[in-house]
Amino acid sequence: MAKNKIKTKRAAAKRFKVTGSGKIKRHKAYKGHLTAKKTPARKRRLRKSTMASKGDTKNIKRLLNI
Repeated sequence: MAKNKIKTKRAAAKRFKVTGSGKIKRHKAYKGHLTAKKTPARKRRLRKSTMASKGDTKNIKRLLNI
């Protein structure tokens, strides 16, 4: 008898992507609202994606079933 499959947490799947080398790519925070007071340079930097920290990677991979 087959075991049940483990479902991926959809909220995490929408927020994170896995690179070819196994690192976790994420978007930067603090861009959602209240952007009138933020400088254009700051908003431009927030557009870029970045890698998740090593401390968070283990938990994110568990949510993504990797």
